[in-house]
Amino acid sequence: MSKTLIIGASGQIGKMTTELLLKNEQSVVALVRDKSKLSDLQSPFLNIVEQDLEGDFSNALKDCEQVIFAAGSGGNTGDDKTVLIDLWAATKAATYAREHAIKHFIMVSSIGADDPDSINGDLKPYLVAKHMADEHLINSGLSYTIVRPGTLTNDAASLTVTTKRPQDQDKAKISRENVANALLHIATNSPNGSRIFELFDGDKPIKAAVK
Repeated sequence: MSKTLIIGASGQIGKMTTELLLKNEQSVVALVRDKSKLSDLQSPFLNIVEQDLEGDFSNALKDCEQVIFAAGSGGNTGDDKTVLIDLWAATKAATYAREHAIKHFIMVSSIGADDPDSINGDLKPYLVAKHMADEHLINSGLSYTIVRPGTLTNDAASLTVTTKRPQDQDKAKISRENVANALLHIATNSPNGSRIFELFDGDKPIKAAVK
């Protein structure tokens, strides 16, 4: 059975993904800064590693076959944390993954990370960080999937999505639960090669939309 490292496993999408993988009896290494945030998760398939992403967390990748990077600095932090987590920790994770011969790396990025210059305002530093982290992964030599969700919501999972950006910007959104279910599908269906796609709530079952 493959073992998946989830970086940022105590975050909203990270924890949802961890729970889904465990329910599917997948072996998970959950990397968190504070393991008490996962105290409600009990599973023989779970191993919790407590480390700070601002330090060296390379040992967490030992014996893992794939990585899901779902960590984020959060909306209440400054640009310094955006650089340290969304950029620097993400690039370190890809470097560690290459050193550990990880088979596949799944990056949770963001809509707009392909072209940060198209955005002005407070969100731009975040998108620049995501863009540079994505570029580092693309050039790493790893097999990868980069998922760029639209605006995140707390709606319940519809389990139907689209990879085509809606023309109406107000519809360019997706529930965190739908993202987590898409990550589950990717992690349990060995991708062939590398790919990048945006993801929104839509009308196609995840299996059909995220081939």
